[in-house]
Amino acid sequence: MKIPVKSFGFRLDLPWMGWALVVLMMMCCGRKNESKNEILLPEAIAEEDIVVLFYPVAHDVPIRAYFEFMDSLTAHLDSTLNYPVNEYLVALANPWLIDTLAHTDYYYQMSKGIFNEDSQKLPALRKGEKLLIPDSLQADSLKKMLESIVIDVNIPEFKLRIIENSRVLYTFPVRVGRVQQKYLAMAGRKVDLRTKTGTGKVIRVNRSPTFINPSNNKKYYTTKRDDGKITKLPRTPWIEPELDGHRYGQLIHPTTNPETLGKAYSNGCIGMKEGDMWRLYYHAPVGTTVVVRYDLQGIDEKGDSILLKNIYPGFEQMDKRRQIIAAALGQFQVSGENPPSVCECGIIAQ
Repeated sequence: MKIPVKSFGFRLDLPWMGWALVVLMMMCCGRKNESKNEILLPEAIAEEDIVVLFYPVAHDVPIRAYFEFMDSLTAHLDSTLNYPVNEYLVALANPWLIDTLAHTDYYYQMSKGIFNEDSQKLPALRKGEKLLIPDSLQADSLKKMLESIVIDVNIPEFKLRIIENSRVLYTFPVRVGRVQQKYLAMAGRKVDLRTKTGTGKVIRVNRSPTFINPSNNKKYYTTKRDDGKITKLPRTPWIEPELDGHRYGQLIHPTTNPETLGKAYSNGCIGMKEGDMWRLYYHAPVGTTVVVRYDLQGIDEKGDSILLKNIYPGFEQMDKRRQIIAAALGQFQVSGENPPSVCECGIIAQ
């Protein structure tokens, strides 16, 4: 049975309160053999006619099992609530969770004096923690916020911004593609490694990437960090945008070598810190608007206009302003072409 939800938390009108609690207690008593992670109102916090629902975490959840846990949770919520709640809404309703995920970044851990050879063993959630489940109004508000997000990348500035309704939420350093043409076995051809510009949408996310050396098309399982230490590869998600109707295989993904940020270094993809990627992931579900531009007019830390270095000579002559404005207004339409779908960055989906 689904409980009517009106607004903040699980708000039940007072005449319904006694009935609702009795029904839920009966439901709970009849499910003793079901999942230990059942959502129960006795775990809730009540204030007058407001019941704020929390989901109690019954056991430690490592990064390795985090997405499977979230899938199980959202499937349970989908069968329990009378409004949709997905992984993104749960995470955004619990900003401390996104902080926890971001802090599994190898370099953040090392800044605290902690060396971890396998970040997938680090806890995403601990037993006893409680996840706030957004109510219908909060879920709707978070959904509208996500729909307003624009991911803006300015190549010569080496910056990625998460923008909500013209307000910059985050600014992250990135690396971009090299000024080079190179044969990549993964692509089966010679590839222009410069990062492509355009406007479009996120068309795919991958939460369990496989790592491939694009030069020889071989899988790899470990990485050499900037400090020379060897670690296992993290389980950090990435996103793939489609730009001007083309799938270039140009991903936005984490790099295990942040020394390369602020440089034209990659095989075409846009690389970020591991921790920053978690924050981007939870603001960029499929359908999010993406703008990759080449604008030599930048702004320094003081807010003054500056002229950026022209790292891709010739790109500055490409007029992308019309497409950028159209994308911001929601008027962008992709072409009907069937573009290639090959990753040229060293990470592929399974």
